[in-house]
Amino acid sequence: MRVLLASINQVQHPYPVYPLGLDYVTAALTPRHDVRLVDLCPERPDSEVLTRVVREYAPDVVGLSVRNVDNTDVTSPRGFADDARDLVASVRGATSAPVVLGGAGYSLFPLELLERTGADWGFLGEGEASGPLFDALGSGRSPAGIPGVVEPGCAVPEPARAIAREGPGHPELNPALGWYLARGGILNLQTQRGCPFHCTYCTYPAIEGNQTRAFDAAASAARARKLQAAGARFLAITDSVFNAQAAHSLAVGDALRAAGVTVPWSAFFAPMAPPHGFYERLAGAGLSHVEFGTESLSDPMLARIGKTFRRADVLAAHRGARRAGLHVAHFLLFGGPGETKQTVVETLAASDLLEGAAIFVFCGMRIYPGTRLFLQALDVGQVEAGQSLLDPTYFRPEGIGLDEIADRVREHAATRPAWIVGDGAQRLQDLVARMHARGHAGPLWDRLVGS
Repeated sequence: MRVLLASINQVQHPYPVYPLGLDYVTAALTPRHDVRLVDLCPERPDSEVLTRVVREYAPDVVGLSVRNVDNTDVTSPRGFADDARDLVASVRGATSAPVVLGGAGYSLFPLELLERTGADWGFLGEGEASGPLFDALGSGRSPAGIPGVVEPGCAVPEPARAIAREGPGHPELNPALGWYLARGGILNLQTQRGCPFHCTYCTYPAIEGNQTRAFDAAASAARARKLQAAGARFLAITDSVFNAQAAHSLAVGDALRAAGVTVPWSAFFAPMAPPHGFYERLAGAGLSHVEFGTESLSDPMLARIGKTFRRADVLAAHRGARRAGLHVAHFLLFGGPGETKQTVVETLAASDLLEGAAIFVFCGMRIYPGTRLFLQALDVGQVEAGQSLLDPTYFRPEGIGLDEIADRVREHAATRPAWIVGDGAQRLQDLVARMHARGHAGPLWDRLVGS
């Protein structure tokens, strides 16, 4: 059977993100199916490349991967559901083959996105578990009842989980591989799935499960060597929280070094007080950029949004990473339950203790179904049971308005060049594009510090 898989994400700021998920799905479907990939990230929004490939390839089924449903930026909100709807319509005009939706973004709104887009089927869960769905469609059978398969108008099933494994992937099959390599050379690597934390707003437990499943460190390192051989000049580890288990983090670092991986890499960390020598050991294994999910520097707010760390831990983690010579960024998220003028001011003031860091700031907590934040919003009457949240919906704290938060943050950021407010400030986009065009690799947000 001919299967066409398309990554429909077209967001390129602050830099384009390689669609790792398609590598996993491709590995699961080949060789028993003939798989072709289309990546729309390099294309113009009005490009007809997808319909052209559909006509040329004549697939028996078309799978569309939905990475994000919106930009999670209350200062300039934008939803992507209608873009997905338009793509499904364009595919419908070129083929009668069934259309299947999947991906992390799809998993948050399985029925709503089927209804909005008019796709035939959805797959809820991890893509490499979708083989039985495609097998059924290939043999002309209905996939209804197969684990993870979503049918319009029917009850949502439990997400399908794959056996925890690294998976070989086929990055060389992505026709846009050279495009990514020319724009920073960043390819993605995953070393574990699942998130054991309970942050009030976060969707990772719903997407990947709330139990950490670590891949074999040596297998992850072997995958990294393949990506390096494919031309990667920088690796971005996409784990929800790389240091959820410090022993796993160190094992991966040791394996990367033993396997001869020489390109630098980054990961997303919880700012927990690190074990002695933690960041030095990872730096010795090639870690160059640390991204901390800090969210707040007010202890009362950290407690309210379910964080297991406090400001003292953030500062200890920051100092540990900086002592190891690493580039550091912190992500701040304002506007959760209990946010007040005092907690906003407290976080802004304490942020100046994060010396030498890039600071990415988002004003407003997006409400997603299945999160504790949704239950809190339901309890105070900001949302209703059964209400669709597909279009961007944000929590509104009683103690301060979101507009006031945004104004205070912008005022604070105005004199701090390393602060980026929103989902991709133009200044950072322009800097990254220029540096990538000159052949520089990596995310490059470190260039903001001291500029």
